[in-house]
Amino acid sequence: MGHGGDVVKELTADHDEVKDYFTQLRTTTEGQRRREVADLLTIELVRHSVAEEQYLYPAVREHLDGGDRIADKEIADHSRAEQMLKELEELDPSGPEFERCLIELRTEVLAHIKDEEENLFPALRHNCPQQDLDDLGDSIRRAKKLAPTRPHPGSPSTPPANKLLAPGLGLVDRARDLVTGRGKAA
Repeated sequence: MGHGGDVVKELTADHDEVKDYFTQLRTTTEGQRRREVADLLTIELVRHSVAEEQYLYPAVREHLDGGDRIADKEIADHSRAEQMLKELEELDPSGPEFERCLIELRTEVLAHIKDEEENLFPALRHNCPQQDLDDLGDSIRRAKKLAPTRPHPGSPSTPPANKLLAPGLGLVDRARDLVTGRGKAA
């Protein structure tokens, strides 16, 4: 969940974790294990997205030319992925609809990752002081600790509402996860 380093290093490490979950899902055929890995993927993607929406995208708006347009596009990407995660959560991991949804999600998320790593992150490195990048990394790590672990497509995705609601949703999600054992698979 928390990898260390500035915001770019932190989020790139998250991306690597997400890619690994997608690889595991490609090679895992047993239904229960697919559900466990899909849950881990969902937890990571939701935490990551919430943290980006709370801290990264406001910084993008502030520091980059065209930052509003860029941040709005990134948030729209998150919204589509969150809808797919919600759908995936309801599907039988052994069924064809699960695989269809997973392929769609993988395509969407990997394109988002590629765009961030090839365009957004280099632009941030060029336009933000290193201290700001370091501070953002710390903020991202704190946000992920409190973030929800389940998709909530109807919840706000911009400050200040997302910063106010996410910790409460996160608390409820983590309590549900504790009771059900969700997210404990390794």
